Amino acid sequence: MPGDDATDSTYQASDESPPPRRDAAALAATMRSEYELLVKVVSDFDGRLLTIKGWSVTLSLAALVLGFQHDHYALFGLAAVSALGFWTIDALTKVHQVRYYSRMRDLEVASFHLNRVDLPTGLTGFSSPRIDVSWSYKGDEPDWRGDPPWRLDPATVRRLVRRSWRMPHVVLPHVVAVVVGAVLFVLAVTGVGQLGDMQP
Repeated sequence: MPGDDATDSTYQASDESPPPRRDAAALAATMRSEYELLVKVVSDFDGRLLTIKGWSVTLSLAALVLGFQHDHYALFGLAAVSALGFWTIDALTKVHQVRYYSRMRDLEVASFHLNRVDLPTGLTGFSSPRIDVSWSYKGDEPDWRGDPPWRLDPATVRRLVRRSWRMPHVVLPHVVAVVVGAVLFVLAVTGVGQLGDMQP
């Protein structure tokens, strides 16, 4: 015999127990906990990204300085290659971070439909949380911050993942060491100026 929840069409008489009742308050609490966890995970990724950048700058700069100190241009190439490696690690880490954004947005959309209110100040459709959707607001007119949040469609998620490699805050500072190291290496190999006197 079906359970009390007649809206659950998947329930069969042979099931051992009836489906659980839907509880909006319990769902909202669970979503809030998951959202807080996602914000922490995304923030932790930012710490890792700064560590990667720090190692990239330290090793690349050390290789460039040692190349000049010891007159070995191979160290310029090493600086460029190591910076390129850290750039790759930085971009891949950013890709992992970006993959959490769609879930954060889904929780914001669901939360909007569960708890939105119209405030007496004229602010309509107010809901919480809205960190992810509000981040993209740049002072545009008309002000869409009170509009219902929208899901990140698959094309947008794919674009964010692909763009991770060329986002300015991912590219820098690695690209500087890659370019400087590669240019110095090529100039030394081709014998330009005093760099041509350096050993491999």
